[in-house]
Amino acid sequence: MDFGLLIFPTETSAQPVELARAVEERGFESLFFPEHTHIPVSRETPYPAGGDLPDEYRELYDPFAALAAAAAVTERLRIGTGIALVIERDVIATAKEVATLDRISNGRFLFGVGAGWNREEMRNHGTDPRTRAALMREQLEAMKAIWTEDEASYHGEHVDFDPIWSWPKPVQKPHPPILMGGSSDAALERAAQLADVWMPNAETRLSQIAERGAELQRLAAEAGRPPLPITFYGVKPDPESLARYAEAGVSRCVFYLPPLSLAELEPMLDGYAQLASGFGS
Repeated sequence: MDFGLLIFPTETSAQPVELARAVEERGFESLFFPEHTHIPVSRETPYPAGGDLPDEYRELYDPFAALAAAAAVTERLRIGTGIALVIERDVIATAKEVATLDRISNGRFLFGVGAGWNREEMRNHGTDPRTRAALMREQLEAMKAIWTEDEASYHGEHVDFDPIWSWPKPVQKPHPPILMGGSSDAALERAAQLADVWMPNAETRLSQIAERGAELQRLAAEAGRPPLPITFYGVKPDPESLARYAEAGVSRCVFYLPPLSLAELEPMLDGYAQLASGFGS
């Protein structure tokens, strides 16, 4: 089982360069940054975890720029979006960003995606929350075409363009792994049909992982696809839970780091590294 870390990088947290170096030095497999372009002041959509929205949500760095900095100072560390809100992005520009980052990192990029939760944020980007799942499906299909075809085109209800030339192409073939975030039935179905990895978050109960994993593989088989790995995002950092994740077929566990300075995070990094070492990472 591999082990990664996730953090909301901000101007007051550990900076991407110094954090990436520290994470790689301790032997972690991956580092993930989430995405919110902004947070609407209205706060109409409630925070899914309940209570007040943490400050780091509105203070986030752009994940692609931050990950490029992390990639430049590491050699083995896999870097990923966890998650990218593709429904708020231009599909052609995003395809180029993903391919460029995969090139810069020499094939170390993990493309975590999701449909998002903040409806006002989506609307500010011109996205109708009611059709965001259909939009994301077409976006992923279109990006796969851009990454794998010299003259790519796509004609859907939400994404539509005639043949284009777009380089670079990704190092990873046919493209960087797509990790589908989300714990709902719809997210599970999207993972089975469109993604390379299912990435549920901490909202998924530990007792459900084995059952949900079996459902994932059933759906993937129905879609004519091979078994899919599972990355569990925001796991409990204790040996008993990790052992149960491994038994349930989870292939990557990702620990959460609070948005603190590197000096404040180092004891936590050391503790997580020691914990991971007991599972062969």
